[in-house]
Amino acid sequence: MAKIHATAVVDSKAELHDSVDIGPYSVVGPNVVIGSGTVVGPHVVIEGHTTIGSDNKFFQFSSIGAAPQDKKWSGEPTRLTIGDRNTIREFCTFNTGTVQDKGVTSLGNDNWISAYVHLAHDCVVGSNTIFSNNAQIAGHVEIGDWVIMSGFANVHQFCKIGAHAFVGMSTSLTQDVPPFVLLNGNPASAHGVNIEGLKRRGFTREQINGIRAAYKIIYRSGHTLEEAKAALIAEEATVPADVALHMRAMREFLDTASRGIVR
Repeated sequence: MAKIHATAVVDSKAELHDSVDIGPYSVVGPNVVIGSGTVVGPHVVIEGHTTIGSDNKFFQFSSIGAAPQDKKWSGEPTRLTIGDRNTIREFCTFNTGTVQDKGVTSLGNDNWISAYVHLAHDCVVGSNTIFSNNAQIAGHVEIGDWVIMSGFANVHQFCKIGAHAFVGMSTSLTQDVPPFVLLNGNPASAHGVNIEGLKRRGFTREQINGIRAAYKIIYRSGHTLEEAKAALIAEEATVPADVALHMRAMREFLDTASRGIVR
């Protein structure tokens, strides 16, 4: 049987694995599912149609699965899904989705979410990301794997951030960010490739050089986006397959960028 503190309020319809630990004064609603090994600290509220995987850790005073902060929401049973091995620190707010979009807000696996982070409705966050204190993302935002969001960074609704990008402190982001790009400022601007992060994740020198070459084609050549995509296709044909793979990821991101890319 799950370990539930005497002061916690857990609805009888909630589905908790036997190894779940619910701390003092926390509240768990009827449509919540929590997987094995997850620890919910004190004063945490988990509500809505929320599914949480295994081995997560929720620190005190977070609000998880509350209704979306969207005036169009009319009580529809939208969802929040959280994967495995995530750390969610104090005062975080994760909202469910809306029927105007996919109806679900999702967080992947192995993410480190620091204090006061907000994940708005219909956001999709991948795995192995780091959100520093007070990073905020508006509705419908998509964030790829291994992205780092520095403190007080904020993202406008519908923006996309590609894998391995690094968003600097207090950055205000209103356009899309291709994979591997390092950016900073208010408004945001690109400042090269996240080389240090790629080294830490085992990218080879050749792969990093290929990513840098792709960055120069996109950002330093003077090409339009269409011209840059054509130049990238030609460049991909000249490099080894493992290098071309990452260059292709940058090129294909340009096809999906709905708000233009940060310059």
